[in-house]
Amino acid sequence: MIDHILTFLIAIPLLGAAAVAFWPVDRLDNFRLIALVALLLEVLVTAVTYFSFNSQDAALQLSEVRDWITLPIGSLGVISVDYALAVDGISLPLVLLAAVVLFVGVLSSWNINHKSRAYFALYLLLSSSVMGCFLAQDFFLFYLFFEFMLLPMYFLIGLWGGPRREYAALKFFIYTFLGSLLILIVMIGLYLSVIDPVETARMVGLIGPDDVIHPDMIPQIQQWLFDGKIAPEQLIHTFRFTYLTDPGNYIPGSILSAASEFFIGNIPVRLLAFWFVFIGFAVKLPVVPLHTWLPDAHVEAPTPISVVLAGILLKIGGYGFIRIVDGFFPSEALYSAIPLAILGMISIVYGGFNALGQSDLKKMIAYSSVSHMGFVLLGIAAFTPEGFNGAIYQMVSHGILSAMLFLLTGVLYDRTHDRRIDHYRGLITVMPQYTIITGIAFFASLGLPGFSGFVGELFTLMGAFQSDALPVWIPAISTLGIVLAAGYLLWTYQRMFFSSFWYKNATTQILTDLTRREKLMLVPLVILTILIGILPGLLFDLSGPAIEGWLERLK
Repeated sequence: MIDHILTFLIAIPLLGAAAVAFWPVDRLDNFRLIALVALLLEVLVTAVTYFSFNSQDAALQLSEVRDWITLPIGSLGVISVDYALAVDGISLPLVLLAAVVLFVGVLSSWNINHKSRAYFALYLLLSSSVMGCFLAQDFFLFYLFFEFMLLPMYFLIGLWGGPRREYAALKFFIYTFLGSLLILIVMIGLYLSVIDPVETARMVGLIGPDDVIHPDMIPQIQQWLFDGKIAPEQLIHTFRFTYLTDPGNYIPGSILSAASEFFIGNIPVRLLAFWFVFIGFAVKLPVVPLHTWLPDAHVEAPTPISVVLAGILLKIGGYGFIRIVDGFFPSEALYSAIPLAILGMISIVYGGFNALGQSDLKKMIAYSSVSHMGFVLLGIAAFTPEGFNGAIYQMVSHGILSAMLFLLTGVLYDRTHDRRIDHYRGLITVMPQYTIITGIAFFASLGLPGFSGFVGELFTLMGAFQSDALPVWIPAISTLGIVLAAGYLLWTYQRMFFSSFWYKNATTQILTDLTRREKLMLVPLVILTILIGILPGLLFDLSGPAIEGWLERLK
């Protein structure tokens, strides 16, 4: 099982989706149970992955590599696409987060009874795509998962969302699809510029078809490439991440080689490619001004989909920044560190001010996500170990906390169908358990020490203050985001939970405290945010060695 454990993480929800789609009896309980069992199994397999991982090893682990597509294209060489999966300390924390949030999301889907077969099948397809993004080590394979996510998410918002669901779903699709097209353009350019040194060595006869290449042979084949000793039709092009990050595998004179002299206008093509792929992932994070799809999507999406969207899908943007944007274009990323950090700073402050002005609880949380994910970009732009580790930690922390916040909003909306903050007062009187858990989620989100939100923001700011690439005023202004978070969260908490009890529809609807299922969703998230807040080493021990090795390769 260990040999193919990463394939299981992708296949389990995929098989679950097929079981839901072809289940012979049209009964809601069957669809719920299939989805629940599939994602519970996903959590268990993810736990096995975690315990099989050596945190002291910075290299990729549990690798699975199979030839997938091989197609000779004459004088342009040979197309080679691999089914390549692996995890390291950068991706494993996000795989763990995804497993937890997806399981919580299916629990929160228990009340979905409209077109339930389609809903749970799409939800499981989305789960498989998310896992594939974090596990893929081939750019083509990653892009397939990244692009396929659009379809289930589009339908999940468009069919089960609020009154403006079609508008929100279409806006989400257009923004993300246009970003994906920019990534596709760069992916093709990279592919035409990079070779697989191992397969090329086999093609030119340096080693036999079944021989294992010695590490010393890779510099030799790279030198042959540099000297022009390999005919173009013998070059095996690749999408593999490990080869795309090594400048020695780039064909001299190719459009995206490290020494490329191609320009469009006065802009180097590599710098332009960097900004293309950055924008593609910035839409997903999202970064201001590419964020406007997010509040609409959150407000209109059903609660479970808001949980998955904020808890996991936004993190694919941050993961893409580290793995692909910085991995493939390190010099351009360092050159652009200041504008990237400024975009992160603007997202932090702009998102905070917008959250402060919202009357809709879901919209407030959506804008707070823009602000908190700005810290991720700031940490990545710092190019320091503290910044990168803080960015990964912040993604995990925000994934847990945003899932909690949207679940709590859903609890209230299920009872009253009302999300306006000023329509509630004194909820502590009738919903004490709900009040306690909401308080934990709010205080953790505003960065109170002892919770995960404090550690994530602290390390991203530390990394930015210590960065040689950034002026001090950028992280200094970014600290305003913490003040704003305290403002909008404490003000909301004071208005909704204190004073005398009142809510707008009190004559027609009765408020009740948390049910057993709601506690089952929320309490594990409470435990996680406290656990990693008190013991941040649980995450830093995973990401630290990988980030250290990653920065060494980027220099």
